[in-house]
Amino acid sequence: MRVGVPRETFAGETRVALVPAAVPALVKSGLEVAVESGAGVSAGFPDELYRAQGATLSSRQDVFKTADIILQVRAVPAESSSLRSGQTVIGFADPLGAPKLIRDLAPAGVNLFSMELMPRITRAQSMDALSSMATIAGYKGVLLAATTLPRMFPMLMTAAGTISPARVFIMGAGVAGLQAISTARRLGAKVEAYDVRPAVKEQVQSLGAKFVELPLESADAEDKGGYAKAQDESFYKRQREMMLKVVAASDVVITTALIPGKRAPILVTAEMVEAMAPGSVIVDLAAERGGNCEVTRPDEIVTHHGVTILGPSNPPALVPYHASQMYSKNITTFLAHLLGKDGAQQPAFPINADDEITRETLLTRGGAVVHTRVRDL
Repeated sequence: MRVGVPRETFAGETRVALVPAAVPALVKSGLEVAVESGAGVSAGFPDELYRAQGATLSSRQDVFKTADIILQVRAVPAESSSLRSGQTVIGFADPLGAPKLIRDLAPAGVNLFSMELMPRITRAQSMDALSSMATIAGYKGVLLAATTLPRMFPMLMTAAGTISPARVFIMGAGVAGLQAISTARRLGAKVEAYDVRPAVKEQVQSLGAKFVELPLESADAEDKGGYAKAQDESFYKRQREMMLKVVAASDVVITTALIPGKRAPILVTAEMVEAMAPGSVIVDLAAERGGNCEVTRPDEIVTHHGVTILGPSNPPALVPYHASQMYSKNITTFLAHLLGKDGAQQPAFPINADDEITRETLLTRGGAVVHTRVRDL
């Protein structure tokens, strides 16, 4: 079988699905690897590195024409007309947010696998690309805030006096939030964090942050996969009312609350922004889904009452080298799982529908949408 890696064409996408260091293992397993010329340049991986590791450099047309398996970051490509029946495509496909695109792609007859739908089970941890990218986002979000804030993060005792530490408030303590806490603490900030899931309190405290507790009923705030569940509007209204004082006292607010396939909940209102001191910074890591802050505009820098709001819609693309390295590990581990021990030598791509990882990530097959949840949407 032949694996193809095209250059990403999605606006602002700098990552690449496969890094050069991952090529030898694929070749050793019996796969041929074809990479589009220039595919890794924006991530810091020039063509010669791929060639040195055993990959073939090809044109975009040849990659789509000759590859049995296409590895991408964004798996619903503009070149859907170039795909052929029986071809396998793996990558982020946004099936819950844009199910119609999946439906439109299905007639091409491809086997489309979604990295977003990887089940959160122990044996799939090394394939969990959402967690990998959330780690990058949490780290980069803090650095963006530190660069924009007109004060330093750490407490310093100098001959010119004592500098008090910056007060950072993290909203959402999932993978991105926990990484943001860790990064802000390493920079010396005083960190507080809140999450609708009470169970994460111990994790927040273990990283040296204070957990903000609100007297709100949130027992049903987590699904079986460990993701936060959407709450009703009355819950978010009460949450915002109680959160005003904490936000107003913060120098930096970083929001990370995302609900798969839904618009991000509004956690920071314009009123909260106006209560913050001039020069304060908000980094909205949910900007791609509309944002957690009421005044966020994706990929723009907004100044509202002296407060700067940053809304990067694709934070991992701001750290493309290591984001690509982590994603490449996730997707090649997933590919090895799908192929099995002798998959590379088989005449057709093997699909074991009895396997939970395969079943939960497979979107289309044989010209139809086969994932029940996506089909219902």
